[in-house]
Amino acid sequence: MATWQEKKHLITRNLQEVLGDDKLTEILKQRDLKIYWGTATTGRPHVAYFVPMLKIADFLKAGCEVTILFADLHAYLDNMKAPWELLALRTQYYEAAIKAMLTSIGVPLEKLKFVRGTEYQLSKEYTLDVYRLSSVVTEHDAKKAGAEVVKQVEHPLLSGLLYPNLQALDEEYLKVDAQFGGVDQRKIFTMSEKFLPQLGYAKRIHLMNPMVPGLTGGKMSASEADSKIDLLDTPTNVKKKLKKAFCEPGNISDNGVLSFTKHVVFPLMKEGETFKIKRSAEHGGDANYSKYEDLETAFANQEIHPGDLKASAEDAINKLLAPIQDTFNDPQLQELTKKAYPPPTKVKGNINQAVDDVTPSKLDIRVGHIVEVSRHPDADALYVEKIDVGEDEPRTIVSGLVNFVPIEEMQDRDVVVLCNLKAAKMRGVESKGMVLCASVDEPKQVEPLLPPKGTKAGDRIVVEEYATGEPDEVLNPKKKVWEKLQADLKTNDNLTAVWQGNKLVSKINGNPVTTKSMKNAPIK
Repeated sequence: MATWQEKKHLITRNLQEVLGDDKLTEILKQRDLKIYWGTATTGRPHVAYFVPMLKIADFLKAGCEVTILFADLHAYLDNMKAPWELLALRTQYYEAAIKAMLTSIGVPLEKLKFVRGTEYQLSKEYTLDVYRLSSVVTEHDAKKAGAEVVKQVEHPLLSGLLYPNLQALDEEYLKVDAQFGGVDQRKIFTMSEKFLPQLGYAKRIHLMNPMVPGLTGGKMSASEADSKIDLLDTPTNVKKKLKKAFCEPGNISDNGVLSFTKHVVFPLMKEGETFKIKRSAEHGGDANYSKYEDLETAFANQEIHPGDLKASAEDAINKLLAPIQDTFNDPQLQELTKKAYPPPTKVKGNINQAVDDVTPSKLDIRVGHIVEVSRHPDADALYVEKIDVGEDEPRTIVSGLVNFVPIEEMQDRDVVVLCNLKAAKMRGVESKGMVLCASVDEPKQVEPLLPPKGTKAGDRIVVEEYATGEPDEVLNPKKKVWEKLQADLKTNDNLTAVWQGNKLVSKINGNPVTTKSMKNAPIK
């Protein structure tokens, strides 16, 4: 029988951080740990889910009681990423996908407990505790806690602010000692540690995995198609995505292909197995690696070409996905997949526009040239700008940039403007548009986007893959069209503006919208 030290090693190995190490040791000296991992049932699970699956295998080997939570209610609260009518179907899909993944890597399902959030989160007791927690958690606390997890928008919905509260209460209602998640959950974990005791509940242990970079660099996201490989992607799609993946020669930072081998391929290898880099004899022949560190060193020294690394990763991924895809060959699961993630219905004349779906083709984004700028007469932080967007007269637009861009830098400047917001009065001055900026809250930093090279005032900016059709005359504020689209607008590691990984580009010459210095920042 394993000692408590051996169990602790299994529980904590390969984690990035542990909060509550002393309490973990104390419990393990007395009994096995009770732990849960939760996943919001939004976009389809992808290959990065193998990283938590491997830790769940470690927990089971250590004798832990493990609960997997399918957080269906959380999925709706997070900016309505899972429509209410699809929640039950997506939860069924997640359950089938997660079980298929666990089975494919030899994790015994009979030792796991599977729970759906709505099984207990709609109870009277839980609801009253949500109200109790809301009475001590401020708006700032909730927004800060969800900053890395919940979609951030300028005017957040109350649902997104509730999300961290529910995740904190789950620890109490699932009766666990510890919660496991990615290091991106850290702020929610620390909020839980602060506020649960104020309700008379115990502070839990928190175990955090490192984040695996996506194929495009940065966080792997279910909503950014090119950043991840879906569990049901065909070998052709796997090859296509890996071909586009960021994998700079010698660069071991933010390298999604290399990180996948580190966090999934090598941990799954059995005694005596190696990771083979297939190469022609003229390029050194095949190379075999039994330790990840040796592979990383070889890549850093440019002894391994990115193309050879990608080809070997491709083989490993397809081998891993094959048994899952065999499971999903079942007609009932194929039907479930179609219902849970229905393809958008095309509108005649616009192949990218979906019925009842909000797509970036609705946005009227143009290059603008500031012809005049002054301080707002009644607001110290606001500029009033006259901006040429290719119309007969310049538009009046109010921007909160006083504290971030000196007025002399605003004069005679090209900017990127959202032109079809409903006009709104800002401290008495009507604003007919928005200057788009990269913006982060802590510390507060704002930087206007840079128009594509070779463009002039009035030139249209579109999102790749959504370039056809005409934008809405005015975005419908009641349907929160801008809020929903803005949630997926950001800058990437290459300082390029993107929507779900698709670049914002000039419709005329295809050059991208960029930012001067802000990487991975929301665009507002």
